[in-house]
Amino acid sequence: MVELPHAFLERMRSALGGAFGDFVSSYETPPARAIRVNTLKIGAEEFAKISPFGLSPVGWEPDGFYVDGEGLGKTVLHAAGAYYVQEPSAMAVVPAMGIKKGDRVLDLCSAPGGKGTQIASRLGGTGVLVLNEPVPSRRDVLARNAERLGLKGAAISCADPSELSAAFGCYFDKILVDAPCSGEGMFKKEPNAIPEWSYENVLMCAARQKRILAEADKMLCGGGRLVYSTCTFSPEEDELQVEAFLSSHPAYTLIEMKKLYPHEVRGEGHFYSVLEKGDGDRAEEFPPFSPSYRPADIRSYREWESRTLLRPLENLVQAGDMLFTYYGGERNFNMRTVRQTVFVGRTDGKIFTPAHAFAARLSRGEANGIELDEHDALEYLRGRTFPCPQQLKGWYLATYCGLPLGWCKASGGVAKNHYPKGLRIY
Repeated sequence: MVELPHAFLERMRSALGGAFGDFVSSYETPPARAIRVNTLKIGAEEFAKISPFGLSPVGWEPDGFYVDGEGLGKTVLHAAGAYYVQEPSAMAVVPAMGIKKGDRVLDLCSAPGGKGTQIASRLGGTGVLVLNEPVPSRRDVLARNAERLGLKGAAISCADPSELSAAFGCYFDKILVDAPCSGEGMFKKEPNAIPEWSYENVLMCAARQKRILAEADKMLCGGGRLVYSTCTFSPEEDELQVEAFLSSHPAYTLIEMKKLYPHEVRGEGHFYSVLEKGDGDRAEEFPPFSPSYRPADIRSYREWESRTLLRPLENLVQAGDMLFTYYGGERNFNMRTVRQTVFVGRTDGKIFTPAHAFAARLSRGEANGIELDEHDALEYLRGRTFPCPQQLKGWYLATYCGLPLGWCKASGGVAKNHYPKGLRIY
């Protein structure tokens, strides 16, 4: 049984009344485990045929599934970006955004990236997607998850919301504010959050959320939709926060407000509200992305490309010994973004070495590959060599079920491993 703070329990008793006993009893069961299939790489039906876990659907997310297995983050399919491990009630937020192909979308507090990559799946490479995380260490986690899931065209920024609002104006059709909060819905999943809870922290979080929402309003265009969510049950951070925003922003209409409690749903709990903005301005489109790097015309890369890729890269640019590509959905935002281009690899003028980030962004059928069974795929993820056909020579994608894992270099019937050390499974 999770030991919950007494003051927190008294607040919940007051809020829930007769349902309080069921709420407390929910902490006697283990956390619900779920994954969301990354449809940028594989469809849910195809994934179900190769899944190492038993699957049962999450009702509010068609690509979400409860799982009954262990080690969700240490499978070959996870490394290949086929799915994202995500708390099931958290999956309810993005469907409420009503995202359409071609929308301009901002995820203002994006790390670690569950909802942001969920948005990317719905956009399917169309429109504009900006994933922002103001905390540098958390931004790095976001960037790694975006890379693993193969997001193309999404801009990743690390900026205070006030910097973003100054740069964008009323640009976005949809904005998600998944606000930093007191984390009451994480107590069972992350017990370390319990000692950090206090009513003073609730109030501090509420003040920060108010400021973030004020900046989000400046970036939402007329007719746009603002979705505010937390993983806490505190009314100061949830219903009262929304009421205060509506009272000071009369252009908005409340479309939906929902609180998911762990005794009512199979999940740890979440809150979201959907706010729609009345008629107003919509900023003009930013011009297409044209990086300041010089166009690349590198013989060593082109030779590698002719042997390895099944179609040539477009939009290839160079910075020093590094080569990058961009996919056409990027824009010249008038602010610094951490990442818009994809790192392709390095060249010294004679030898080109491909980057893992490039492998993760490739889709099926874009490069020559060596298909691995589960045993050899796990060996690859551990950084070991594996056997390959004798006649193969040069760079290949190591793939599993057709999904890229990373690069390998074949020679003499053995494939040398080029999976990054920091990602290896030990």
